[in-house]
Amino acid sequence: MTTYIGPDTGDEPRGPGRLGEVFMVALRLGLTSFGGPIAHIGYFRQEYVVRREWLDEQTFAGLVALCHFLPGPTSSQLGFAVGILRAGIAGGIAAFAGFTLPSAAIMAGLGLGLNAFGGYVDDGLIDGLKSVAAAVLVVALWGMTKQLAPDWLRATIACVSFFASLVLPQPLGIMLILVAAAIIGMLTMRSSNADSVDSIARVPSSNTTATIAFVAFIVLVTGGLLATSLPQFPVLEYFAGYVRSGVLVFGGGHVVLGLLNDIVVPLGWVSNHDFLAGYGAAQALPGPLFTFAAYLGAVADAPLSGAFGAIIALAAIFVPSLLLVVFVLPRWHRVNRNARAAAALMGVNASVVGFLAAAMYQHVWIDGLRSISDAAIAVAAFALLAVVGLPPWLVVVLGGLAGYAIGLL
Repeated sequence: MTTYIGPDTGDEPRGPGRLGEVFMVALRLGLTSFGGPIAHIGYFRQEYVVRREWLDEQTFAGLVALCHFLPGPTSSQLGFAVGILRAGIAGGIAAFAGFTLPSAAIMAGLGLGLNAFGGYVDDGLIDGLKSVAAAVLVVALWGMTKQLAPDWLRATIACVSFFASLVLPQPLGIMLILVAAAIIGMLTMRSSNADSVDSIARVPSSNTTATIAFVAFIVLVTGGLLATSLPQFPVLEYFAGYVRSGVLVFGGGHVVLGLLNDIVVPLGWVSNHDFLAGYGAAQALPGPLFTFAAYLGAVADAPLSGAFGAIIALAAIFVPSLLLVVFVLPRWHRVNRNARAAAALMGVNASVVGFLAAAMYQHVWIDGLRSISDAAIAVAAFALLAVVGLPPWLVVVLGGLAGYAIGLL
């Protein structure tokens, strides 16, 4: 049985043409999306919702909420889901590959023997890139607020979610906020968006494929948990360590660093010095922070190392969470067609605005903007994006150059 998501407009490229488009768009995002998973959401919205109109605002926010509910790398799952909706499972793979390959290749190269990348990256350049990421996220939040919190009730949900996100422990706090917002929406709102999914191109999603994906996810996770009791099989233990790190993470890439450290350093696979050097390099790169696993897999003194070790580490840390998306996504979109469930999603979407604002405040503005010059670059980048209308990749280049120039002064 096949489930179809939305109408086919009939005027879009088919087959390899569409896959190529998905890959190239994701590749550009993979080369220019600095700032971590929260900032990636801003880049994705600008590209997929505003510029290309592959998704509407409600659908995009629903996917953001879904990927925050699921364990794993949030922004990678979000890009993968967008790719599926655009061009099926192959489109999801194309989107994931494009977004992941740039940073994965660089991190694997470092682990294979290159000098530490962080030593060659000017601090001013990195500050400029972080400032642009802050501006991109502000533009995204402003647009999402107008669409997803346009009335007093949803604006209130967004504000309460913002402050609750700042005081509640994470990631449990995010889940509680989303559940509460869903209940409020279901009880107080009437949805007119039950068919908003119709704005998405028609994409076949096989129930058989989804079932196979779920079974594979269970096998990988169960094996990852059981392998800790099988030290006589070091290759399995190596693979399982990355699987556990990928599926036990809620809240984005930075959370996974502690889990990876607890696996590779105590076992002697990677020294603490090499771990920190790779972590510093990962901060300077666009794309998902989970590609740090490629560096660890390549540099590790472990049963698997080198190029093969990097590939295995990447597959182990990413694949389980992507399988979960394949299983959940068709069911998530069927929820949109139920009026009560769609009303609940209206509350969820409003809360997404609030907790994204809180994440931006904590991790982008507070941690990323550390000087007046950083703030000035962020304001200028906002003007270039929101007023002048320059594409984000060009603003990234200009912001990086501005940070570098200021750093030379």
